[in-house]
Amino acid sequence: MTESEFLELARETLDAIEAAAEHITQSTDTDIDTGRSGNVLTLTFENGSKIIVNSQAPMQQMWVAARSGGFHYGWDGQAWIDTRDGSELFAALSRHASSQAGTALVFTA
Repeated sequence: MTESEFLELARETLDAIEAAAEHITQSTDTDIDTGRSGNVLTLTFENGSKIIVNSQAPMQQMWVAARSGGFHYGWDGQAWIDTRDGSELFAALSRHASSQAGTALVFTA
C-alpha cells in the first residue's frame, strides 16, 4: 500500500479505537480518558494505567504499548494482525484493556 493509503487507514483505525473507548465510557461504569496527538492515541484508565496506540508509517504498522508489553500489527488486507502471535488488534486491545481496567471490556472497530 502507498504511504498515503497507510496514513488514511491508520487514522481511521485510531478514530475507531477512540470511538470504542468513548462508547465504553458511556455504556459502562468504566471511565477511559482518551488523548490524541497526531498519530498517537493514549487511553488512560481510572487506576492511572495507560495503553498507547500509534502508527508507524515507515514500517506500515500499528504499535501498541500496554502493561503486558509492546505489540506490532501489520495490515493483512482485512485487519491489523500481530506480527508475533497472529492476534487481531481490536481483540488484543480488548484483552489488554480488560486486564488493566480490572473488568471485561470489548473494543470493536
